[in-house]
Amino acid sequence: MSNSWSGSRLDLHISFDAAGGRRSGLEAALREAIHQGRLPAGSLLPSTRGLAQELGLSRGTVTAAYDQLVEEGYLTTRPGSGTKVAEVPQRAQAAPERPAPEPATPRHDLRPGLPDVTAFPTRAWLASTRRVLTRARPEVFGAGDPQGRIELRRALADYLGRTRGVITTPDRIVVTSGHYQGLGLLSGVLAASGTGTVAVEDPGHNLFREVVQRAGITTLPLPVDSHGARIEALARHTEAVLLTPSHQYPTGVPLHPGRRQALCAWARSTGGLIVEDDYDGEYRYDRQPVGALQGVAPDHVVYCGTASKTLAPALRLAWMVLPPHLVQPMVQAKQQADLYTETLGQLVLADLVTTHAYDRHIRAARLRYRRRRELLLGRIAAHPGLTAHGVPAGLHTLVTLPSGGRTEDELLASCAHHGVALRGLTELHHHPADSPQGLLIGFAAPSESAYPVALDALFTVLASDGRRRTPVEPARRPADAEVLHGR
Repeated sequence: MSNSWSGSRLDLHISFDAAGGRRSGLEAALREAIHQGRLPAGSLLPSTRGLAQELGLSRGTVTAAYDQLVEEGYLTTRPGSGTKVAEVPQRAQAAPERPAPEPATPRHDLRPGLPDVTAFPTRAWLASTRRVLTRARPEVFGAGDPQGRIELRRALADYLGRTRGVITTPDRIVVTSGHYQGLGLLSGVLAASGTGTVAVEDPGHNLFREVVQRAGITTLPLPVDSHGARIEALARHTEAVLLTPSHQYPTGVPLHPGRRQALCAWARSTGGLIVEDDYDGEYRYDRQPVGALQGVAPDHVVYCGTASKTLAPALRLAWMVLPPHLVQPMVQAKQQADLYTETLGQLVLADLVTTHAYDRHIRAARLRYRRRRELLLGRIAAHPGLTAHGVPAGLHTLVTLPSGGRTEDELLASCAHHGVALRGLTELHHHPADSPQGLLIGFAAPSESAYPVALDALFTVLASDGRRRTPVEPARRPADAEVLHGR
């Protein structure tokens, strides 16, 4: 006999054999469920009246079964508290396979590209959520649009045009579940259309390089110098290029204006495609951010943006502004991948953008991150041999190491031992063994109170000779807190 309860106050599913008697069958089934852990200690069972009604048994049969299990120590009963499962040793079972350990959270997270999620605009998000749910029509809770909600695409078209100089209309925007998915879908579309080679910045984001390669496309290294990607190195047979022109990852330099023009000229003359990852485009601290390359050649550029660094990675909200001929293939690829991106988050983000709460949040974050960057640069300047690179922008600083000192691997290992998480430069090159060494130090992920402590931990390691662990400074300097709070 198998029953599911739908009318009683508590849901419970249990199967039992009534051939030897209903009461004994119910008792055996409950014992088995308790031994298996399906009814853990402390679980509240349905009332005898409700269970009997749904089972089609007499209440006396269920009461007798409960009483027997109470006597045996499987259940406990107390007036006003109902009947609950007692602490009962489970039967010995074969030891399950040990699950893979969860990755340890670093005590001091100074990895690049991560925002301060403790500063997530919770109040603004809640206010937008309430407005969205109050106004939502029933169809909002149904299947979504693989291209993305029109409300968000309209909001993004206005916002990107106003803040990044992007030329677009809502029908040219596709919303994806993060930039990682968007780049993967685009790589598949390009591969299906015959694209065989894509130039990728060297150094560049190795994760995204691997995404392109998994689509069966060959990636060609495009060298980077102090003026950004060396456009003159693009081979004539290269069909597309993936780059971060506003703030190159990881060197931090913007693409030189002359090279921006040369890149657009290359795309127009060859029919090549430019995939613009607007990495940290919102975070320029000394002047207005560099405008998007897409605004110069909108029919030859795929513009990629995301809320991961402005709001939080967990939202999984990103967007692509596409040339007209790529819109339908991308919508089809998105539909085949996961049908559509979660709807309510799109509507809440659209409300944040249209009410300008998104702008206010970014302005506040820009001020906060600028102060953190200044604090980091001050510590670097006081440390002999270290050199910081990149314009005042983004969420990290690239630091090159002095010759004759500890290697990148040695420093990373020492930092990890002291609970400090960083990233090295060499792994971002196409050929790591031949590349220069350095550290990427993020300054956004820790909370305001944790950031000075993280810097102290980092520079204690950097000041050490690899054997000593003596701090060179007090654990918390008043000047650090004053810089962070603008005093």
